[in-house]
Amino acid sequence: MLASTLEDFFHYLQIERGLSNNTLKSYKRDLNQYQQYMEKVIQKTSWESVVRSDIIGFLYMLKDDGKSAATLARAISSIRLFHRFLISEQIVTHDASLHIETPKQERKLPDILSPKDVEALLTIEGNSPLKIRNKAMLELLYATGLRVTELITLKVSDLHLTMGFVRCLGKGSKERIVPLGNIAERAVENYLQYARGGLVKRSGADTLFVNQHGRPLTRQGFWKILKGAAKDAGIKKAITPHTLRHSFATHLLENGADLRSVQEMLGHADISTTQIYTHVTKARLKDVYKTYHPRA
Repeated sequence: MLASTLEDFFHYLQIERGLSNNTLKSYKRDLNQYQQYMEKVIQKTSWESVVRSDIIGFLYMLKDDGKSAATLARAISSIRLFHRFLISEQIVTHDASLHIETPKQERKLPDILSPKDVEALLTIEGNSPLKIRNKAMLELLYATGLRVTELITLKVSDLHLTMGFVRCLGKGSKERIVPLGNIAERAVENYLQYARGGLVKRSGADTLFVNQHGRPLTRQGFWKILKGAAKDAGIKKAITPHTLRHSFATHLLENGADLRSVQEMLGHADISTTQIYTHVTKARLKDVYKTYHPRA
């Protein structure tokens, strides 16, 4: 009885909802396990007899098996949809999945580089136009915490080097002003003076960073440059354009910056988004403690 109703639900998902095979597999994995628990563990013979405490018992079993909060959340979503189907088909008279809370998922801490790794990454030798450009881009990215899209769409007119800041348009076309450190300023000035003119092919072009053909850089083009620089620096860990943004925020907080200022520089609409970096700094403090305290 339980299994046949489940097959009807899977048929409904495939034919009427038009779900992909991968999505359907996820539902089957969750709900087949759910059905076996109801049938074999607590010996239910009908879906009508399933109550809220039975579902909670199943979720506790998953948790005891070491399943993550994300897995539990997905299972709850599958169970809710299935019980709504049971109601709509008049197979049951009550929804046992009502008022079951989805567990809060732990936010994955972002990967960051140590100050030593950043120093190695930003040590780009050579005086070719492309090397000078790469140095300027990476220095600017770490100095400002810009998103890669914000970086590659910067205009020369967005720079205010004498005032020590850069203007950028973030998500939702929101403008923000971000300070620029002395080292990044010098790297960008060097690029403007000795490299950009040789790369730009047409007069009047205002895009700050261009490729070897004089056209604006793409996200993929910048990613390739970054991976090459990381390889040259001997950095073994995986690195993405966002890694420098994460490192920018974390290093600021570790050195005493206040959260509101970091939020403004990153262009986060909500400070809760910025607060993930406080967890990073706390996690690193714990690592330092465990490494160096004699009774850790």
